[in-house]
Amino acid sequence: MSIPTEPIGSIPRPRYVLDGLQDFAAGRIDQSGLDRLLDQALSETIARLEATGSPVVVDGDQAKPSALTYPLKGVNVAPDGVIIPFADGHTRQLPRLTSGPFRYGVHAVSYLAKAMKIASRPVKQSVVAPSALSLLYPVDGISGYSREAFLKNLADEVETDIRRCLEAGAASMQMDCSLTRLTLKLDPSKDVLRDFVALDNEVLGRFSAADRARIGVHTCPGADQGSAHSLDVDYTELLPDLFRMKAGNFYLQMASEPDPGRVLKVARDCSTEDQRIFVGVTDPLDPRVETAEEVCDRVLEAATYLPLQRLGTCDDTGFAPWADDTSTSRDLAFAKIEARVRGTRMAAEKLGL
Repeated sequence: MSIPTEPIGSIPRPRYVLDGLQDFAAGRIDQSGLDRLLDQALSETIARLEATGSPVVVDGDQAKPSALTYPLKGVNVAPDGVIIPFADGHTRQLPRLTSGPFRYGVHAVSYLAKAMKIASRPVKQSVVAPSALSLLYPVDGISGYSREAFLKNLADEVETDIRRCLEAGAASMQMDCSLTRLTLKLDPSKDVLRDFVALDNEVLGRFSAADRARIGVHTCPGADQGSAHSLDVDYTELLPDLFRMKAGNFYLQMASEPDPGRVLKVARDCSTEDQRIFVGVTDPLDPRVETAEEVCDRVLEAATYLPLQRLGTCDDTGFAPWADDTSTSRDLAFAKIEARVRGTRMAAEKLGL
């Protein structure tokens, strides 16, 4: 396919995984029993992704508790951290770090290695952005462990998370920056956003130009339980700062955008020649499956703004960034992915590629 297309990351977990997680928490099964369920879900997920025709596959976050908190197993945290509010009124709460030094309990390469053993196609791996994890540090500080020391440890851990995946053979890396748009809602001055970008760039700047060509950043207005946290924030206020990130690929939510042409123009004008833009052409929060023709039309619209050699497609966001989110079924997720793949191919043919 001459227009690259990639999934963002998470796929809804099978019912037996959700039940298994509850059984594990209650002591009814042990770690090996849970691992067998997670391995089964991983195999089924990759097989179904390959069946859609997807040229690149992911592990679907099948073994992750969430796309944000996967590194925190065994880390000293309390449950009462920063609260993320969603438009429908529900919230998610991040943990709060209680002591240092900060170290990952789990690195993403452990997920990648399992997926690469199963997949017959290139595997993409997503990692959490340091900007998101910076919210773990409490506003009143930690005795004997400064915020500056935490941020240094955090940057080192995220660098390690990405570098190990690249060295293991990941086809591409995606840094999930889904909270960047939310910062504009919480702080219209953009000070927090610019702090986020600076922290993420501290990590991205440690990689070579060749590595950065395989590293991308993903932004969206959030997705959980059928709701977003910041779709009401003007996307064009975010993009000029976002494109200052030292990444080669940008995965942009677009299918749910009310005026995609306006946003695509800003993306074109703010990005550079060495940055590829993957445009979201399916909306995981929409319960209706897009047709391949609709996807094709969205790609063709994007092609009127973006050079074809810098255009790609993706889903707007992951289908279940938190493991317990059952608002979207697995069947619906795979149907949308297949529509994205078919519609992107259709658009490429119409564009003579």
